[in-house]
Amino acid sequence: MSTNRKKEQNGLFDQIASSYGQVAVLIDPEKTHSEEQIRPLVEKAEFAGVNYFFVGGSTASRKELEQAVHCLKKHTNIPCLLFPGSSNQLSPEADGLLYLSLVSGRNPDYLISHHVNSAQEVFQLGIEILPTGYILVDGGTKSSVAYVSQTTPIPREQVGIALNTALAAIMQGKKLIYFDAGSGAKEEVPVRFIESLRNYSDVPIIVGGGIRNIGSMENLQKAGVNVLVIGNKLEEEIDFLLDIRSFIQQ
Repeated sequence: MSTNRKKEQNGLFDQIASSYGQVAVLIDPEKTHSEEQIRPLVEKAEFAGVNYFFVGGSTASRKELEQAVHCLKKHTNIPCLLFPGSSNQLSPEADGLLYLSLVSGRNPDYLISHHVNSAQEVFQLGIEILPTGYILVDGGTKSSVAYVSQTTPIPREQVGIALNTALAAIMQGKKLIYFDAGSGAKEEVPVRFIESLRNYSDVPIIVGGGIRNIGSMENLQKAGVNVLVIGNKLEEEIDFLLDIRSFIQQ
């Protein structure tokens, strides 16, 4: 049997699993994909010592995503992971793919349909595929991913539902759990969601949405989050990367 798929590797997974409190900068290619936008961001991210770039968005086009990934790979060796909002947000230039399944929702398009539609292309990308249970959490506002996916976030007080959803995803074979309060969230994912899951599993956890200060980052790190994803805060205040540098170096 012939295939263009490169031999599977686990380098990114091992790196993510290696420690708590790593930092990823999320780039929405619909907003940021040109050389002029990405180069200064890369320079400051490298100075801060961030661990990853995540690239993707709810409504970004393939062209925008490919341009963003190409610019990143041209200017930095920081690993670039795809964080796709749809099956067309793919690029073989990336280092890895967060293969998201929206397990907190009941929309079959985001549970499996997008995966089926792009299966052969993903299989032949030649990059590390990271099966990820994606769990949308109420962040105090209607997020774009909730609107586009037509799914309801898990309420902030429903720790049991969040835990059971994550455990079900793990038992289905997901290698990562991603709790996301969504773009523009007013509040970050509750720490008790992380603590609850940590009582059962050491699966690597990624958390994004609503993280706007170092105190929140420290609390999530202590609870057992492997990767903290910062997006909107940097769009509003790029110099927050200076604070992130201090957080990483502590």
